[in-house]
Amino acid sequence: LALTLIAAPSLSRTLGAAFSGTSPSSWLGHPDTPSRHFLATGGVTGGAAAAAAPRQAASAAAAWRGGAAAASLGAVLVVCGRRSLHLRLRSVRVFSTQAAAKAQAAVLETVETSNFVEDIVAKDSSKGTYSGRVCTRFPPEPNGYLHIGHAKSICLNFGIARKFSGTCNLRFDDTNPASEKQEYIDSIKEDVRWLGFEWDGPAHYASDYFGKLYEWAKMFVEKDWAYIDELTAEEISEYRGSLTRPGKDSPYRNRPIEESLALLEKMRAGEVEAGKAVLRAKIDMAHNNVIMRDPIMYRIVKDTPHPRTGTDWPIYPSYDWAHGLSDAIEQVTHSVCTLEFNMHNELYDWFNERVKSMGCLECEALPRQHEFARLEMTNIVVSKRKLKRLVDGGYVDGWDDPRMPTLSGMRRRGYPASSLRRLCELIGVTKVPTAVIEFNLLEACVRDACKEETNAKLLCVLQPLRVTVTNYDSAADEIIEVPADAEGLPLRKLPFGRELLLDREDFMEVPEPGFKRLTLGGRAKLRYGYVITCDEVVKDEHGEVVELRCSYDPESLGKPPPKKVAPVHWAHATSSVPIRARLYDRLFSEPRPEEREDFMDALNSKSLAVMDARCEPCVTELCGPDLLGNDKESPLVQFERCGYFALDRLESERSVQSGGPLVFNRTVTIKEAWKPAGKKSPRRR
Repeated sequence: LALTLIAAPSLSRTLGAAFSGTSPSSWLGHPDTPSRHFLATGGVTGGAAAAAAPRQAASAAAAWRGGAAAASLGAVLVVCGRRSLHLRLRSVRVFSTQAAAKAQAAVLETVETSNFVEDIVAKDSSKGTYSGRVCTRFPPEPNGYLHIGHAKSICLNFGIARKFSGTCNLRFDDTNPASEKQEYIDSIKEDVRWLGFEWDGPAHYASDYFGKLYEWAKMFVEKDWAYIDELTAEEISEYRGSLTRPGKDSPYRNRPIEESLALLEKMRAGEVEAGKAVLRAKIDMAHNNVIMRDPIMYRIVKDTPHPRTGTDWPIYPSYDWAHGLSDAIEQVTHSVCTLEFNMHNELYDWFNERVKSMGCLECEALPRQHEFARLEMTNIVVSKRKLKRLVDGGYVDGWDDPRMPTLSGMRRRGYPASSLRRLCELIGVTKVPTAVIEFNLLEACVRDACKEETNAKLLCVLQPLRVTVTNYDSAADEIIEVPADAEGLPLRKLPFGRELLLDREDFMEVPEPGFKRLTLGGRAKLRYGYVITCDEVVKDEHGEVVELRCSYDPESLGKPPPKKVAPVHWAHATSSVPIRARLYDRLFSEPRPEEREDFMDALNSKSLAVMDARCEPCVTELCGPDLLGNDKESPLVQFERCGYFALDRLESERSVQSGGPLVFNRTVTIKEAWKPAGKKSPRRR
């Protein structure tokens, strides 16, 4: 079991060469050990990983001459991590507690290693298959917003082009006008750029090639490689057969070529009703691959304007007909897609080879399709159909709702783009179709990115509880100055007076075991301020605490807190700035919502909590109304002990226009805090 996480023989060879004959303990002091690498496939779970264990173990044993090193490497595949990410090991499904302990201690020197797709590209380049060229593409269908699964494909395709000094095209496979919108096209472009990538040249569209595709389809009919079929959709499905039963020929399969050509031209002219006819390739109805049983090349779609071509075309090419040929037209060298297109690989080559044989393609070597496992993650769904159901049903506030797994939703929530790139780097590229990534690993990447990219740390009270400082006699407020720091924060002025606010979670009248903050008769240190003692608790008629009456120690300012006196954040009752804090949790409370009969039953009813909070005055200078309406990214700020937050420009603009406060979305908590349903969450989230 300790060897089940070994993923790549190439990695084993590299590490074997570097550490042959050394012991695991010696790696910790290796002079070239990087401090910021976190190579993880430990977040991957699934039966296929275990099934591959014997083969991977044999490969590792052959590559490593040091037996102790081989055993420890097998325990990991979470290597070279910073401490904060090592602590996420408990969020990753490892196969033994002992292995996890070894993983946290192991630090290995690594060099950049290839995934299996990059190995293919490197091999083609060395052989001169495409005269040294490398051209990839990212080909989304503009029928929805991009989600986190697309981030993996974007990073892979653009990353290959960058690594091999090649190019990467952005092409929209816009062959289904019924579900496509210009809104989706614009959002996809924005998401790709936000992730840090830029496509080469102008964006491409399958619709750019509609004319060529139609002319080639006519040539197919002339060569008796295609025919017009007038079976209904149900009949076509029945005639196609199944995985265990061969199909049978359509009665229209051997109709005269001239008749098929005439019908195709009528379809093009809009003279045939939708559903009455389709153009099918003539391959083999008994083929082992069901996809190859006379696939559809054109179908009729009338009275549905296309986002780019309007109503020029009453017929549209199928995905299989348009996709591979678009790659060939653009002279793509490596067509990288997810595993669900594996069965389409043979058809991809068949169409391209037939068109090339007619002398219609300029590429010297045809592109080849290579499949990898898509990103699967707990507590989310990535089906566009299901995401659309959430949007259309009003369960979320649009495609960019911060709870959605869409890139626009994550951007609005405040996720740094670097966190998603890092996640894609950690999970790697495999062909394991059952691999599932823990959501905690994504949050760990976000948390680490926020630590690196956030300079502002402010005091904010999410659930205000009134505090009266009874021995503060001055009628005027005192200003506590917090000096400017090297990280960019200006001089901060914190008003202190008789009326203050504490967070309700920082007080317990009868403390639970381990509670270290303010209690009745106990003390707490106000951050940057004084030590206070709670002398009295005031409750309402329902028995709820509504006020704390405290005394302060005037001599405690600027001094470290006494032993066993915990610091707490606070705000002035009237001089602080009101804000609205939106605290987001996971959209689904179950790890695998798609395993439910209806995935909607797994929705988390507590995925959003809205707090009327109070923040120190400096927040208006860092994130004030002046930032609204511009194109800059929403600034990230840490509200101490509460989490990392991002200004929600859209909601803030609406709120400010109506006289309301700024709105902040919590990006991620300071520490991992989520617990499965039925388990108690920590008090400080």
